[in-house]
Amino acid sequence: MRHAESDARGSRHAELIGWWASERRDLPWRRTRDPWLVLVSEVMLQQTQVDRVLSYFKAFAERWPTPEQCAAAELADVLATWQGLGYPRRARSLWRTAAIITEHHDGRVPADLEHLLALPGVGPYTARAVQAFAFGIDTGVVDTNVGRILARWTGRRLAPAEAQRIADELVPAGESWAWNQAMMDLGAQVCTKRDPSCIRCPARPWCAWAGEVLGSEPSDRPDPADRSAGVSARQAPFEGSDRQARGRLLAALSDGPLPTERAAAAMGLEGDAARVQRLVDELIAEGLVSATSSQIRLG
Repeated sequence: MRHAESDARGSRHAELIGWWASERRDLPWRRTRDPWLVLVSEVMLQQTQVDRVLSYFKAFAERWPTPEQCAAAELADVLATWQGLGYPRRARSLWRTAAIITEHHDGRVPADLEHLLALPGVGPYTARAVQAFAFGIDTGVVDTNVGRILARWTGRRLAPAEAQRIADELVPAGESWAWNQAMMDLGAQVCTKRDPSCIRCPARPWCAWAGEVLGSEPSDRPDPADRSAGVSARQAPFEGSDRQARGRLLAALSDGPLPTERAAAAMGLEGDAARVQRLVDELIAEGLVSATSSQIRLG
C-alpha cells in the first residue's frame, strides 16, 4: 500500500512539475532567493493581485534592498512608496520588521518558523512562503489558490490544520520551491475560483471535484473550496468604504503634510465630521499618520 501511495505521489509530482515547466509565470521575486526580498514580495502579495504588485516590488527593492536600509528610512518615506498598493499597515509592519531583523538577527531574515511568526505582519502563510522560497525548506505554502486546490482535490472543505498537513505531505523532498510555485500557478491560471479549466488541468486524474464537474451527468454539488481553509472570503465593496476614504487621505499626505481642515475634502467625506475624526484617529492609533491641531502628516 505504501509503495502504491508513493508511486501515485511521484506521478502527481511529475505531472504538475512537467506542466509548470512550460506554463510558469515569470515574476521578479522568483528571480531571487534573497530572504529579505522574498519577504517583501510576500507581504506585498497579501490580499493583493500579482499585477498590482509588480511595479511596487521593483521600486521597493531598488530603494531598500536590505533590512538595514529599510530600518534606517523614515516611516513616511516607506508609506509614500507603498501608496496605492493598499493595506498600508503592511508597510508599517514591514518597516518594523526590518528594524527587528537589523537589531536582533544581525540583519538576516530568520529561517525558523517561530522567529518568522514573531515578526510584525508575518502570519503562517507568509512565514512558510519565506521558508520555502528563500531557504528551500520542505514545507507546504497554503494561500488562497493552494487552499482552493486542496479542497477540490480531496472533494471536501478542510480545516486549517488539515489543509496544512496535506500541503506538507505533498511537497516532494528537496523541491519545495518549485512545487509550491507550481501549485500557486495552477490555482491562478487553471484551477481558478470561477470557471476552472478542468479539461486542461494536469491534476484532473486525481481531483475529486473534477470528476464531479466533468461527469456524464450535471452535478449540483457545491464547490468544496467555498469557506475551506486558506480560501479568502469575498471582500466588502470598496466604493464608499472606510478603506477608500483612508486611502484617499494617505494619498494626499504622500505629497506632504495637510492642514487638518482639509482632511474631509481629501477623504471625500465633507459633511461627515464624525466619520472623518474616527478614521483619522484610527490612522493615528495604527501609527500611519501623526497630527497636531493644525496639520496631519504621514508616519
